[in-house]
This record gives sequence, structure tokens and C-alpha cells, in this order.
Amino acid sequence: MEHGRAFPRCSGQGTGSDQEEIAVSVQVIYEAGGTAWGGREGRVTSSDGKLDLQLSFPKEMGGGTGDGTNPEQLFAVGYAACFHSALKSVAAKEHVDVSQSAITVKVGIGRDDTDGGFGLRVDIVGELPGVPADEARVLMAKAHTVCPYSKATRGNIEADLSLVES
Repeated sequence: MEHGRAFPRCSGQGTGSDQEEIAVSVQVIYEAGGTAWGGREGRVTSSDGKLDLQLSFPKEMGGGTGDGTNPEQLFAVGYAACFHSALKSVAAKEHVDVSQSAITVKVGIGRDDTDGGFGLRVDIVGELPGVPADEARVLMAKAHTVCPYSKATRGNIEADLSLVES
């Protein structure tokens, strides 16, 4: 589905009129769609109907005991899956076996001290059994440079990489 652009593409740095337009060239091979009703206490669905989820405001943010998920959880699992695919790709090129690996992404939300709104931060934790820690750190850093979620958020949210060391 083609949509007109109501807003200019922006660098994401700054606010309002100080944002500069940047040229972005992505040859899209897949596009996902989603719709939300009711914000954080509503419902979300994917355009193909595979996701249909109730949302609940987290207790830590003043919400109740709702059984739904929230945008931060959805972002965390999407980021984790994308980052893990990037890690597997990088590791394959380096001939490193990461078949038993796992990536956990923790997404935090809180007040942004720059504008009084809210901001995000992420912790990306890798578990790479059988891979020496120094090598695992290099693979994680390389994955962070190629992961589309990392690229999209770079410079916009704080991101920390770490390892579960055994």
C-alpha cells in the first residue's frame, strides 16, 4: 500500500524546524503493517492478522494489573530477534558457531531530561556458549553495526552491549 508523505524525512537529531532532510534509499523487500487503537490501554493488530494483542499500561508507570503487553515489550522482542539474526550473519562470515546463542533486549522508558518527554534506552545482552568472551564481544559489536534496529536507533537512544559470561 502506497502512502503519501505528510512529514519530511528527518535526521532524528533535534526538534522542529532544525531537523534537516536526509536522503534515505532502501529497496524494500518486505513491509510489515500494524494498527493501534486506544494507545497504551488499547489493542494492536498486524496487517496480516497474525498479531492481535491487548495492551496494558505497566504498573510501574501508573497502570493497573491488566494482562496485556506494552509497546516496550513488543519493541524488545522485535529488537532481540533482529539483533540475533544480525549476530548469526556476522558469525557465519567469521566461521563461528553461534547456534546455541541467545539475545535478550531490555527496553527501559523514562523521562527524557532534554525536553521533559519520555525517552528509551536498551540493554542488549548476548549469551554465546562456547565462544571466548573477547571474540563474542567483537561479534556483538559487529552485529550492532549491521542490525537494522541498531541502525535505526543509533544516536537516538542509549544502547549498551554486554555478555552473559559462563
